[in-house]
Amino acid sequence: MLQLVYVELIKIFTKPRSYIGFLAVTAVILLIQFAMYIDGRNYLDFMLQTMRQSFDIGGNILNGHLVCFIILQTLIMQMPLMVALVTGDLISGEAASGTIRLLATRPYSRGQILLAKYLAGTIYTVALVLWLGILALGLSRLLFGHGDIIVLKTDSLTIVRDADLLWRFFSAFFIAILSLMVVATFSLMLSCFTDNSIGPIIVSMSVIIVFTIIGTLEVPFFDHIKPLLFTTHMVIWRNMFDDPLPLSQITTSVSVLVAHIVVFLAVSFYYFTRKDIQS
Repeated sequence: MLQLVYVELIKIFTKPRSYIGFLAVTAVILLIQFAMYIDGRNYLDFMLQTMRQSFDIGGNILNGHLVCFIILQTLIMQMPLMVALVTGDLISGEAASGTIRLLATRPYSRGQILLAKYLAGTIYTVALVLWLGILALGLSRLLFGHGDIIVLKTDSLTIVRDADLLWRFFSAFFIAILSLMVVATFSLMLSCFTDNSIGPIIVSMSVIIVFTIIGTLEVPFFDHIKPLLFTTHMVIWRNMFDDPLPLSQITTSVSVLVAHIVVFLAVSFYYFTRKDIQS
C-alpha cells in the first residue's frame, strides 16, 4: 500500500497543475505581507478610527498574528479550487488516458487503488495547508513580530492575547485541512463518475459557489438547508478566535465535516469498485 501511495504522489507532483496551488498561495501571501509592510499602519488607522474615539489603543497592533489572520480570511475560501484541480483528476484522468485498465491488472484491488489515490490527495492537501501555515504564520511573525490581535465582527470585538494565539492558529489550520479534505473527497467522488477530468473540477467549484451563495442569503427558506451544507462549516475556523470558545458549535461543525468525508468516500468506494472500466 505504501508503494501504491508513493506512485500516486509521483503522479500528482509530476503534473504542472499540482504546483498552481503552491504558487498562488505564495504569491497572495507575499503580496499581502508586502502591502501590510508598506502601508499596514495607515490601513489599521482607517479600520480603527471609530474605536480610537472611545478607547486608547496602543501596543504592537500590526503584528504577525494579525497579518496571518488577514491572510486566512483572504485565502481559505479560495483554496478549494486549488485542491479540486488535483483531486478532481485522480480517477477521471486515468480513465481519460486509458491507464485505469492497466491499474486494474496490477495485484491490487480497486478498493486499494482508490484508497491510495485518496491518501495521496490528502497528503497533497495537508502539504498545501502546511505551506500556507509556514508563510502566513511563520514568515509573518518573522517580519512583523508577534502580539495581541483585535478580531472585529459585525456585532462584537474580541482581543486575543499573544500567549493564547499559537494553539488557536494551529487549531484553525487543522480545521482548514478538514474543510479542504471535504472538497478533496467530493471532487474524488465526482471523478469516479466521469471519464472527463475537467468535469469534476468545474462541478466541484460550481457546487461550492452555489452553497456559499445560499449560505450568505438571509432568506428564511434556506435556514433549514444551511446547517446541512459543508460550506457553512468550512468557516468555523474563525470561531477559534472567539472568547470564550463556542465549543459546541465547533464540535458540531467538525462532526458535520467528518460526516461529509465519510459519505463522499463511501459513495466513491461503492461506485468505483463496481465501475465498468473495460469499455
